[in-house]
Amino acid sequence: MTNIAEPEWANEQLDNFINMTTVVDKRLPSGRAGRQHAGEEDQITAQAVIVERIFTHIDPEWRENLEMSMSPDRPWTGHRKLAVRAKATIAADAEITEKLGNNAPQISAAALHPWAWEGARSLWQSGHFREAVTAAARKINAETQNKLGRRDLSETKLFQDSLNDKQPVAGRPKLRVVPDDGSDTFKSMQRGVMAFAEGCFAAIRNPNSHEDGLPELPEHEALEQLAAFSLLARWIDSATVEATS
Repeated sequence: MTNIAEPEWANEQLDNFINMTTVVDKRLPSGRAGRQHAGEEDQITAQAVIVERIFTHIDPEWRENLEMSMSPDRPWTGHRKLAVRAKATIAADAEITEKLGNNAPQISAAALHPWAWEGARSLWQSGHFREAVTAAARKINAETQNKLGRRDLSETKLFQDSLNDKQPVAGRPKLRVVPDDGSDTFKSMQRGVMAFAEGCFAAIRNPNSHEDGLPELPEHEALEQLAAFSLLARWIDSATVEATS
């Protein structure tokens, strides 16, 4: 399933591209009559930027299926075929959803916490999902350092030091996910968020960053990882800082 948030908009963009790349009789620059795309090259190039984003959303490996045109007068033939295929995919997904009643809730990357999405957005939109998740982790680490005013620790050690239930000392403020009333709830929340942060960096960020030659993440799997960092970001963003006076 493509999970396109606005299929009508996507179809409109694909239709525009398909119309522009329809082959028609034209007088070629050489002066002779010939077959060429209906749209002007600059318009087609600009529209291709949009449809390539749609292709990436549907199939991150779409370039492997791109047929290179053998005609210099019709260079966008391969893209046009993929645009037709993309429309068919969107229509099929809509029909499957209607017939099977697949109305499960969906999550949009743009609705995630800004620390996660803003860190990941540019890489995500170009189909670099694994790198996008890593960038989100770096952004959340940096925002946590800024909130605490610390540069001496980062990532796992930063969250371990700032989220334990000990009292703050000079130069080592604490993050309180809930007010410190000494209750079991407070201790449970601190311990749980700290363990969650450890897991995010140990099981997601580190393998994504340090393992060479890993294949690109499927978009849905990368979105799950990004959602985990988004949840961590919400806890940290809403936490209060407790420091020594």
